[in-house]
Amino acid sequence: MTELWELSAEETARRVRSREVSAVDVVESALARTARVEPLIHAWLELFEDEARERAAEIDRNPIGPLAGVTVALKDNMNVAGWPLTCASKILSGYVAPYTATAVRRLIDAGAVILGRANMDEFAMGSSCENSAYQVTRNPWDLGTVPGGSSGGPAAAVAAGSAALGIGSDTGGSVRQPAALCGLVGVKPTWGRVSRYGLVAFASSTDQIGPLARDVRDAALATGILAGPDPNDSTCSTRPAEDYLARIEDGIEGLRVGVIQEIDASTFDPASGRVWREALERLQAAGAELVEVSVPSLDAAIAVYYVIAMSEASANLARFDGVRYGRRAEKADNLLDLYLASRSEGFGPEVKRRIMLGTFALSSGYYQAYYGKARGVLERMRQELHAALEKADVVATPTAPGAAFGIGEKTDDPLAMYLSDIFTTPASLTGLPAVSVPSGLDDRGLPLSLQLMGRPFEEATVFRAARAFEFQGSFRLAPTFREAG
Repeated sequence: MTELWELSAEETARRVRSREVSAVDVVESALARTARVEPLIHAWLELFEDEARERAAEIDRNPIGPLAGVTVALKDNMNVAGWPLTCASKILSGYVAPYTATAVRRLIDAGAVILGRANMDEFAMGSSCENSAYQVTRNPWDLGTVPGGSSGGPAAAVAAGSAALGIGSDTGGSVRQPAALCGLVGVKPTWGRVSRYGLVAFASSTDQIGPLARDVRDAALATGILAGPDPNDSTCSTRPAEDYLARIEDGIEGLRVGVIQEIDASTFDPASGRVWREALERLQAAGAELVEVSVPSLDAAIAVYYVIAMSEASANLARFDGVRYGRRAEKADNLLDLYLASRSEGFGPEVKRRIMLGTFALSSGYYQAYYGKARGVLERMRQELHAALEKADVVATPTAPGAAFGIGEKTDDPLAMYLSDIFTTPASLTGLPAVSVPSGLDDRGLPLSLQLMGRPFEEATVFRAARAFEFQGSFRLAPTFREAG
């Protein structure tokens, strides 16, 4: 018998609306599942069980909304009024959000139940969820491996059945990469498609909120709810929200899928190469036409992204100084000492590294050599990807270079860690929509994933392609909780 925590978000909401099941029972099932798996995966920073039960009871009195009773794991960098918010950093200890983020408000208005704050890499800076100041999250598929990052907490929670949906932020791949490593569907909408009001900024030119789900339909449903204009965010598009489920089952007969010629599959490990080739064959079997496209600047994506993102982070994180909120150093003789001590005590090593590198890239005498040059290469990349999307309707790549790696395997080699984002950063830099969808398993039984990128604001086409690919034999296996190591 299927337990309530196993149901898709779409099916859960249907049953709650029809009163086949109660939202209270759905929440109790999720909390019971969480009690079983959380000691293994450490996905949550804080659960709000009483609030979730009260919210569920409220929904049962009036069970309406496309997400009625659906449980959600929220990355801890989005404001919920009255809840603590830490971004998994000590520098925000004691901070309580004064208002609710627009994206979160839209989920609540749609009937969702936010279960709590999920773990993340500190200030969304990382690709493994090992940079949290509070705990290391583990991958439900293999407890000795990482869940990816920075949205590793929501990804692990959804993959383990602790919540039906996860909501994360994607700056350079922070929704899609953990989705790939945890066998989920992850979405980065077009930049500006979803309001960022109430999201703690990392790199403002690429930050975007997106869902993690167990199938493409749930991901499309959640994206449609999150999307739409917001007067509180001047960078948010004025385009109205769309129903991404309306034509999601139309198939991809005749759809052109671009394959980037600069991707050298011979550099992949054997299993990743095999699954990549099989993914392209499955797209063809579903009716798509494969066309070769060229993105010569692909190899520069990581360098460009990290110069731009670190530069923007150094500016955005200047506001965390221990003066108005968060951690404040106890011993400081003057204002400068207060800044230095508070930031030195409050920020972790990866955040400090990025602030310093970003400050250097923006400094007098180096600005044009680093930040200016990166912006120039970015513009060329934008032109190349737009040209590719004139020849093709969507562009396919792997989501990540391989499956989940071991906990601690890359912590001493930041460059190796950064390369986890090699295929996700181009869509982030250029603002394109992209979806990560499971494509197979490697030789260890760990998930691998396909990424599909589309034209700006054409999420519907990307979802249709992802759904057709998923429909052509993609797996839906419950993660196994193997012993670490």
